[in-house]
Amino acid sequence: MTIDSAPRLLEVQGLSVNYGGIQALQSVDLQIEAGECVTLIGANGAGKSTTLRTISRLIPLRSGQILYGGRNINRCRADQVVQLGIAHSPEGRRVLARQSILDNLILGAYIRSDQAQIKADIEQQFRTFPRLAERRHQLAGTLSGGEQQMLAIARALMSRPKLLLLDEPSLGLAPAIVREIFSIIANLRQAGMTILLVEQNANLALQVADRGYVLEAGQITLTGPAKELLVDQRVKQAYLG
Repeated sequence: MTIDSAPRLLEVQGLSVNYGGIQALQSVDLQIEAGECVTLIGANGAGKSTTLRTISRLIPLRSGQILYGGRNINRCRADQVVQLGIAHSPEGRRVLARQSILDNLILGAYIRSDQAQIKADIEQQFRTFPRLAERRHQLAGTLSGGEQQMLAIARALMSRPKLLLLDEPSLGLAPAIVREIFSIIANLRQAGMTILLVEQNANLALQVADRGYVLEAGQITLTGPAKELLVDQRVKQAYLG
């Protein structure tokens, strides 16, 4: 299936967001087709996390619209967005520190009632993240940063999303763990998961993505196939070192 013929899973049109008197996003447009991995790169404070938090309806928008499967979700609550099929693995991981790994995964499936499939999906997450399987009854707050990131992604997957929002999955992690996390992201993409990835490590993000957007001071300044952005001189100078 080509990108042109694929259903458009997400379309953001003219998205503007204010924090008080500060304009965090200004007329942002982006699209994601089903099965794509799209990355949003940019410097600290560019508005990348704000974009994800707005899509998942955690923060209000000032203008524009968010279309998911052709449906306007501007007025949806965050829990309704999860029920529609969007899962958000947030920046900083935000696992439930005083709950076990297993309990975190169970809570990730809170919108579901198919108990047998929930159990099967938990075991699937443990196969995907064997480090978590070894520690399934350990409190999440006692895990390393890398293990907490794995748990945050696994927890998001427990809702069986059609669209996975990943916010800074490499933040604060050792290089070996970052490679492991990105290998998992690549596997998810190959399995057909649609992913919108926010990531400061532009090189890694563009290597795993199909397409990319560059966000600067709340505005999209560049977009294109990830392979082209990797060799674009403007991107190389600003983000690839």
